Amino acid sequence: MLRPRVLPKTVVVLGFVSLLNDAASEMITPLLPVFLIASLGAGPAVVGLVEGVAEATSSVLKLISGRLADRGWRAKRLVLAGYGLSNTARPLIGLALGWAWVLALRFLDRAGKGIRTAPRDAMIAQSAPPSILGRAFGFHRGMDHAGAVVGPLLAAALLAAGAELRDVFLYSIVPGLAVMLLLGLGLRARQAPQTMPSAPRLRWRALDHRLRALIIASGGLALATTPEVFLVLWAQDKGLTLAQVPLIWACASAVKALLAVPGGALSDAVGRLPVVTGGWCIRVALLLLLAFVDAHGATIWLLFVAYSGTLALTEAAEGSLIGEFAPRELRATAFGLYHLVNGIFLLPGAVLFGLLWQHFGSKVAFCASAVLVTLAAGALLFVAANRNNRDEP
Repeated sequence: MLRPRVLPKTVVVLGFVSLLNDAASEMITPLLPVFLIASLGAGPAVVGLVEGVAEATSSVLKLISGRLADRGWRAKRLVLAGYGLSNTARPLIGLALGWAWVLALRFLDRAGKGIRTAPRDAMIAQSAPPSILGRAFGFHRGMDHAGAVVGPLLAAALLAAGAELRDVFLYSIVPGLAVMLLLGLGLRARQAPQTMPSAPRLRWRALDHRLRALIIASGGLALATTPEVFLVLWAQDKGLTLAQVPLIWACASAVKALLAVPGGALSDAVGRLPVVTGGWCIRVALLLLLAFVDAHGATIWLLFVAYSGTLALTEAAEGSLIGEFAPRELRATAFGLYHLVNGIFLLPGAVLFGLLWQHFGSKVAFCASAVLVTLAAGALLFVAANRNNRDEP
């Protein structure tokens, strides 16, 4: 069977939307802790509170919006509403007079992400045939990571030109407006799910065994994930200078962008599960290297960028697995459930990693993360191989 060479228009439009939106978001995200502490007088606990509330909100809303899409709400309208809310709230952070304002606006920003994510992923899955689904998700994730390169560089250029932190936040409205314009003109509404409000409930045991395996294992993987901010601390402990931090961050995002499409295409060729489990195993090896290698100079950059690359290598395969094996009438709900499980475990996982680092050192934290990733990969293979439960109602 010949695979289409050209990606569907919906996939291309949503890819460029993610690039512009992530550019706007990443103009702010790396600077937000500095703004809260240096400009508004907040402490580290407030920084954690702001991010924790924001991510929890996003995770819950992803499931709700996915369910709404499956029950007949137009996916395009949900996507427009989500991006519109984020790109309205985000620049207003520049006008905040206290950390409570930032908390409220960050809440709205991440609520927008929660509203748009599951319907958007369902639109990608519906638009692309299975033979190129991995490439489609890879393209989208690659464009998203490319935006994460552009955003910090734009912020750095503005700061170098003499702009204040508040000005950088306000300027993020420019790519945000481009997002809304591109969505309005380039995205057609026909990809909205055609189900009726009486769409069936999501029944766990009725899902494909591979989909259940991924959702279960993704929770364990989220618990085991090493936040990249801790990689920054590791790199600085090894000798990376403060001036090099935004450069290594941008470099890591560039590598993610380069690996996302090949990772998705590989899953089209050899299967979703081999790519997911293989990528997770590579992550285990890199975590052990981070724990035990006495890195310096170029080795710091190599390990930092390599670990970040493993995060992008499996993203498209994971999304494709959901899009391919979820029932059509429950596809958006399945994406929402996947994101919800990830979000629930991501926050305690980050706290656990930080506590291990603080009390026992970075080696113990990285080794514990490696063990948890190994268990997650094992759970994925075990549940996926247990075909006896595959189609039980």
